[in-house]
Amino acid sequence: MKSKLPSKHFHLRVGLLLLSVVFIVGVLGYRLAGWGWIDSFYMVVILLSTVGLEEVHDLSHSPGMEIFTAVLIIFGVSTALYIIGAFVQMMTEGEINRALGLQRVTREIRRLRDHVIICGFGRMGEILAQQLESQGKAFCIVDDDAERITEATEQGYLALNDNATEEEALEQAGVMQAHALVTTLPKDADNVFITLTARNLNRDLQIIARGEFPTTEKKLLQAGANRVVLPAATGALRMAAMITRPSILELVELVAGRHVAEVEVAELKLPQGCSLVGKTLGESHIRSRHELLVVAVRHGEQLHFAPGAKTEFQTNDRLIVMGQRDDIERFRQEHQI
Repeated sequence: MKSKLPSKHFHLRVGLLLLSVVFIVGVLGYRLAGWGWIDSFYMVVILLSTVGLEEVHDLSHSPGMEIFTAVLIIFGVSTALYIIGAFVQMMTEGEINRALGLQRVTREIRRLRDHVIICGFGRMGEILAQQLESQGKAFCIVDDDAERITEATEQGYLALNDNATEEEALEQAGVMQAHALVTTLPKDADNVFITLTARNLNRDLQIIARGEFPTTEKKLLQAGANRVVLPAATGALRMAAMITRPSILELVELVAGRHVAEVEVAELKLPQGCSLVGKTLGESHIRSRHELLVVAVRHGEQLHFAPGAKTEFQTNDRLIVMGQRDDIERFRQEHQI
């Protein structure tokens, strides 16, 4: 069902309709009084526009036409004022709504902690936003294209219409409280500048940058990026893998989030007080009780693949497990992860 037009649009439409009716009645009225079509049209125009030109014909000897002209002026001017009021209201409400919307977005962003900043809401940015939303990760978007910001807002995302290369824009997006920043702009120079600016603002920020050319990767890393993604190179490598190593590629896509037969790979952080902390992998019976495969354990900066049964879990360790989605969810709930 289509929604009704806002009242401000309705008033503007009504005003224009009334003005058209007054104009047509005026022309017909003078025409019925014996005036020509051109004279009638001209007379109505000078009356409704209130320019103050002389009358086309002398009305002093025709009281009926004088009354008709006076009524026409009253209705015409009143309708014109009504239209101007509706237009001003529409413009004023639009500006107020935009200001209130910006304040709301700014207020919500200020409350964010450990969130992700997405610079650019193009094809890559939109896919990234969808993935982060599906994982329940907080994020906000910064883009200087008003249409893209409108599209992001319509999808329910927090979005700022600003230039991400500006320091003030990143500060408004909460770069000091953010966990990560991803810059997906098509121009390498913009990505390098955003990376450099963000790194200077937050030394602990994880920065993932897009690069179009292999020669840009070194510059992005020098500017402070933790990781660099080259879409063209990545796409070509995947195409080659589809031909030469299809089974391995399927496993990689599974790890990357492309679910196959309800199987997924999850990264779980062990919080303080978790029942797994202090136990070894063998003692936890993750495989036998939950039918999950522990692929790796990240302890600090070290990532241990295929951990042994004597591997002891510690607070803030990250477990990379593979299994059925329902089994992973039950595992989360049981250990309050």
